[in-house]
Amino acid sequence: MKNQTLKRIAKMLKPQTKAIVIISILAIIINIGEVVKPYLIKLVIDNYLNNNIWQSGIMTVGIIGGIYIAIVLIGNILNFVITTATSMMGENVVYTMRNKLYKYIQYANIPFHDRTPSGTLFVRITSDVEDIITFFKDVITTIVKDIIMIIALAGMMIALDYRLAILCFLIIPLVLITSIIITKVSKKVREYSKHVKTKLNIFLAESIYGVKLIKIFNRQYEKEKECNKLCHEFWKSRIPTAFTEGMLVAMMYIFENLGVSLIVWVTANHIFGINLEVGVIYMFITYIKQIFSPINRIVENFETIQEATVSINKIYDILERKEYLEDFEKGIELEEIKGKIEFRNVWFAYEGENWILKNVSFTIEPGQSIALVGRTGSGKTTIINLINRFYEIQKGEILLDGVNIKDINLRYLRKNIGIILQDPFIFAKTIKDNIQLNEHLSDEELEDVIKLSSAEDFINSLPNGTAEIARERGSSFSAGQKQLLAFARIFAHNPSIFILDEATANIDTKTEESIQKSIDKISKEKTSIFIAHRLSTIVGVDKIIVLNNGEIIEQGSHNELVNKSEGYYSKLYNAYYSSLTV
Repeated sequence: MKNQTLKRIAKMLKPQTKAIVIISILAIIINIGEVVKPYLIKLVIDNYLNNNIWQSGIMTVGIIGGIYIAIVLIGNILNFVITTATSMMGENVVYTMRNKLYKYIQYANIPFHDRTPSGTLFVRITSDVEDIITFFKDVITTIVKDIIMIIALAGMMIALDYRLAILCFLIIPLVLITSIIITKVSKKVREYSKHVKTKLNIFLAESIYGVKLIKIFNRQYEKEKECNKLCHEFWKSRIPTAFTEGMLVAMMYIFENLGVSLIVWVTANHIFGINLEVGVIYMFITYIKQIFSPINRIVENFETIQEATVSINKIYDILERKEYLEDFEKGIELEEIKGKIEFRNVWFAYEGENWILKNVSFTIEPGQSIALVGRTGSGKTTIINLINRFYEIQKGEILLDGVNIKDINLRYLRKNIGIILQDPFIFAKTIKDNIQLNEHLSDEELEDVIKLSSAEDFINSLPNGTAEIARERGSSFSAGQKQLLAFARIFAHNPSIFILDEATANIDTKTEESIQKSIDKISKEKTSIFIAHRLSTIVGVDKIIVLNNGEIIEQGSHNELVNKSEGYYSKLYNAYYSSLTV
């Protein structure tokens, strides 16, 4: 196991040190009992049965039997305590790890999510975390108990007869060599199996999330074949794992019985002058079986250890990537946001020097409404992403009220910028929860924002009104209804800057007219940015910024731009208008 992996496991175990120590002490007590039990049987055989007596002094076979039963009962009780405590400790670790991972995912920046498929994150936070709890339940405490047991049994065997003990111990190098060879092979096949399992889980997650798209394009048969191929690949990857696991267990049983045979052969033939009582021989046979039990468990747990370490490494490979974490603590908070936005010679690329924005400069005055116009890929959505600091620019400056947005507290910045996307996300919670997003709104405030967003008729038509629980991703609502909820959500939070990305595209004309009145009212008071493909919706904005290939090619009001007969916007608008009259 690499040093890095050991450090990660140690970091994970550190908060559980006290519990591990207590469990280990209880395990030592159980081990003492396991060592004493064969000795009690030996006393009965050699001191009582061989002499055909049932009492020697104050000790009787009944008293020895009572002690044996007491050891068994105490051992079982302590085993129950250890099992329960181990499970609780494992659950605590998983609780902590899952929350850490979820917190990281929430605080990680957008580039991290661009590079990491959601299916991969889903696997990390579910099955990989579950591997850790198995590691705790089956390995962490049992391995301490088993190691102590091996040492105690070996010590007793040496005390009984060091010659026979040494002969028995000669088997152990064979056990270790066999285990090392098989586990090396096993590690490689398990890593491959884990890789295939991750691919399968990602596929399943994406197929479930995208089931509607699959149905739209009638790709069920193709997806079924793809699933069958991945399942078959995973099944094939498990065959070598099962083979190596079975081989290891079988070899351990062979070595165990070889040890028993060795004891019987040596003692029966008095080799090296070894002449032991029947009770001592019984103890040796019991101890050799007992010593192989923890060895078997340790060997059998190699799979659990390897799977858990792979999972731990994958989880920490995410948690230790601090460069992706956004800092919500540093930065200043402005006394008041007026809403002046300035782009000064901004250059931006998602990768390398594949520039999406090239030397972009413009100013939006407080309370001004502007529209970003251009073909797909011209940089409109990128500008919105940069205003929210979802990405960091390579060159230039972006200012809010004269302050570089890099110097403004990120939580404060985003709290004051409200975005409505074309396809808003709806949580599987009540309508009220979806609107207020964990910020308390009074019933009067909730009613006001619902009216303002023209969602009143839609919400009142629901059986439970604002208490109606939406299905996953809002699948029970139409695209237009989801957008009405998005408008209610943004009005409820009342940000200083409004950004609408084709936000009325899925709303019927009558409802759009109602919402447009609300938008017009807000636009007069607050800075508003619109991205629209339907140019009729942006005719009334204060300024239109026209983009092409990441550069600003025109700026001005609708009338100014449309009157430029050879202008880009004029041609775009005339083409749009012509398409409506055909």
